[in-house]
Amino acid sequence: MSTTATDPVVTAPEPPRRFAVPDRVRPYLPALALYGVCKLTGLGVFAYLLEWTGDYAKKDPRFGGGAHWWDVLATWDGWWYLQVAEKGYDPKPLQHLAPGGLFTVQQDSVAFFPLFPGLIRGVSEITGLGLYGSAMLVSIVSSFVAAAGIYAVVSLLAGPRAGTIAAGLWAIVPGAGVEWAVYSESLFVAIAAWTCWCVMKRRWMAAGLLAFLAGLNRPTSAALIGAVGLAALVTLARKDSRREHGIAGPVYAIVAAPLGLLTYITWVGLSMGDLTAYFTLQREGWAHYFDFGAYTLDVLRNTAVGRTDYLFAFPTADLIAVLLVLTLPFLLTLLLRTKPPLVLTAYTLASILTVLGTQQMFANTPRYLLPAFPLLLAPAMALSRLKWTALLPLYATFAVASGWYAHYLMFELGIP
Repeated sequence: MSTTATDPVVTAPEPPRRFAVPDRVRPYLPALALYGVCKLTGLGVFAYLLEWTGDYAKKDPRFGGGAHWWDVLATWDGWWYLQVAEKGYDPKPLQHLAPGGLFTVQQDSVAFFPLFPGLIRGVSEITGLGLYGSAMLVSIVSSFVAAAGIYAVVSLLAGPRAGTIAAGLWAIVPGAGVEWAVYSESLFVAIAAWTCWCVMKRRWMAAGLLAFLAGLNRPTSAALIGAVGLAALVTLARKDSRREHGIAGPVYAIVAAPLGLLTYITWVGLSMGDLTAYFTLQREGWAHYFDFGAYTLDVLRNTAVGRTDYLFAFPTADLIAVLLVLTLPFLLTLLLRTKPPLVLTAYTLASILTVLGTQQMFANTPRYLLPAFPLLLAPAMALSRLKWTALLPLYATFAVASGWYAHYLMFELGIP
């Protein structure tokens, strides 16, 4: 049958549109999938161990206990963050305790920085979720943003395959248990990784703003702020880079980066009637202060001979922390051999020096080193030479094991 010009044109109906992943997001999907599967596996093993022992049901809901296994994820520091999210701050002059004890001033919620609890409260107000659900949502989403940032940094230096492997490694490292808990580490690493990426791409305005936000999240942001400032100063000092990238961006990063940290610590000092109140609170309320490594050395000496004659002794968890500390020189040497950008080198060195040079719970060293993600660069590069048939059993094994060494060990055999 023939058609004429007057015959109607029949067109086939358009097929229903499926959800299309944006082109910019697609490269991140393998890394995020690997990260998510490893985290779910570790969390599942953690839940199994908690239910099998049942010990959490006998503990104080504030100190590692609760009615359900998932309540454990909101204990210890998580309790403080939820208190801030619910009630805000009420800073008062330091309240001194009776002399002779380990702590000589009353603990106060101002020791916990405002960005994480502020996001918890904001998400709760917007979504209608309770504070616990909002906190977990913030942490989990932040952890995926952090994994994406780690992928972005590593893939920029060593290719997408290494970036995917690095994101997966971050899910199974010691200390990874707090990535999906009411803790601020995931949010901080998300900010830190993307800050470093911005510096590497010479996006100084974004780097300065992100470093500013980091300063509202954790005091250890000082390592990131210093790394951003140093990279910006070196850029300004070199004539060729100054000509290429200009002056305004690096100067903005130098000025903006420390403002969040300085503003909060100053506010705490003014509110409590003592400009050094934050540091006094950390030292005398939590026994955390920089001691140039004396405490770390004391722990290493004691554990080497099987003794526990040191502050905050948790033998099983401390042993894992010792093994991690012993790997640091090797990991750091491997990192430096890759000749990473200055911002990564400075940030990693400052992070390690801060952790090892501070008196704090030694068992938490894996958690405190969690932000030092550039240490994953060299292992990811080495593992990228293997086929996935060899890598998948590795990830499967460590994902299962992480339910113990990265989750249960921290929350139930120590104090995270």
